[in-house]
Amino acid sequence: MTAVVVDASVWVSRLIPADTHHAVSRVWLEQRALVGEPIVSPVLVLSEITGAIARRIGKPEIAHQALAAILRIPTLRLVEINRQLAQSAAQLAADYKLRGADAIYVALAQELHLPLVTLDIEQRERVSTIVAAFAPTLNDQEFSVR
Repeated sequence: MTAVVVDASVWVSRLIPADTHHAVSRVWLEQRALVGEPIVSPVLVLSEITGAIARRIGKPEIAHQALAAILRIPTLRLVEINRQLAQSAAQLAADYKLRGADAIYVALAQELHLPLVTLDIEQRERVSTIVAAFAPTLNDQEFSVR
């Protein structure tokens, strides 16, 4: 059972039923939980998720409920953003033309030698030479490089 770094796009998609990728993200995350697979994200994921949900749904209380639900996931490991991770992310942001938050996820995946799971096609394509980056799929054990 391999741990994975999961970015906010997958979580947000899972938590917003109207999202295009909702079904895939929901099933994929539930499969990970069923087998007890560790899901790793930087602490930044919490504000990214709640901010995205509040903006898209327009109801802060739904974002707060989502935060509480995420924090109850026993296999979720939140990683602090220390100076070393921040510097690595800054270098990756410059070298691969990444958004700041995207670079944090990539740096974490690189530091921990784990695959990155994201719905962001641009992010996956830009970092494919330095980390394994995949989109969630409905196939129980496989990822997709789509």
